[in-house]
Amino acid sequence: MSTWVNAFLILVLVYFVATKMLPTKGVEHITPDELKEKLKQAKGRQFIDVRTPAEYRARNIRQFKNIPLHDLSKRLDELDRDKETIVICQSGMRSNQAAKILVKNGFKHVVNVRGGMNAWNG
Repeated sequence: MSTWVNAFLILVLVYFVATKMLPTKGVEHITPDELKEKLKQAKGRQFIDVRTPAEYRARNIRQFKNIPLHDLSKRLDELDRDKETIVICQSGMRSNQAAKILVKNGFKHVVNVRGGMNAWNG
């Protein structure tokens, strides 16, 4: 009996991990090199870094505004839903979660940076 319970719990855990990692419908994923091009042509775009303030202070990209993931839902009114919104975090996981929140709240063009700051070498 406990083998079935363990198997079920493992399946539930795998499901939740997989849903956090899967690409989100309506979200474009770009490489750090593609981000460099978007930064050169920043007009009409907004850049959001969803890491903690401490992570942001340690290393950041100047054009990115720090709105930690845990605050994002409360601070959506600071953002323009019609502008292209590019999100970054440390590895790409939190920014993918942020992208889901933005799409769910009516943002038209959301872009996630694959690999996050770990992949950034600008």
